Amino acid sequence: MKILSICGLATFASALLGVIVPVAAKPEPRPGDFRLSRVSLQQSTYRGQAAFELKMPSSAYQDPAKEKLSDRNFMAWLPVDFQNGEIDVEVASELAQDAPDYARGFVGLTFRIDNEGRFESIYLRPTNSVASDQVRRNHSIQYVAYPDFRFDRLRKEFPEKYETYADIATGRWIHMRLVVEGNHASLYLDGKLQPALLVSDLKLGPNQRGGVGVWLESGTIAHFRNLRITHAR
Repeated sequence: MKILSICGLATFASALLGVIVPVAAKPEPRPGDFRLSRVSLQQSTYRGQAAFELKMPSSAYQDPAKEKLSDRNFMAWLPVDFQNGEIDVEVASELAQDAPDYARGFVGLTFRIDNEGRFESIYLRPTNSVASDQVRRNHSIQYVAYPDFRFDRLRKEFPEKYETYADIATGRWIHMRLVVEGNHASLYLDGKLQPALLVSDLKLGPNQRGGVGVWLESGTIAHFRNLRITHAR
């Protein structure tokens, strides 16, 4: 694996000489580095930590009385050329004061975002994790591929395959580490050694590549920090 922010040749040469040379990590992205898809982004603090705050306008909340609830493309993303590798980020979410009843604190990662707006995503529904209904608890993590394989289609055609339970909640930081290789993606949460979700057939295929971002849906105020992208060699 190769992290773009590390000067690989210098580090290798220093290792050969037995010299340890500190290497500065790439600075945290700034708000202006992100492309925004129908969201607002600003620097703030959350739980005492410097972070980004991500919001969507309440006018964009879906109305289940008028439309079918579905995954959409509300996100802030970096226009990198990511295909295979790892993505690390800490996310947190809370329900907005005007959140609709179906709000779940939706927050997650989007990756391989192409010029046509297609992307893969693995996201969290933190309030489901602590629900008293077991079926809701089973829907704590979700994989989707936008726009053709949203959660409702995947749940209908492949029950239980692309979602699962996880011990998460709103109002706290959750570490997400996503490992992507070809058609496979593995999500690790909070430093655990075992993956929380495995996807072995990414719907956009192994040649899909593009940007990386943080996503949210209706009724959520999202926070994130320490977003790092590591490209495979």
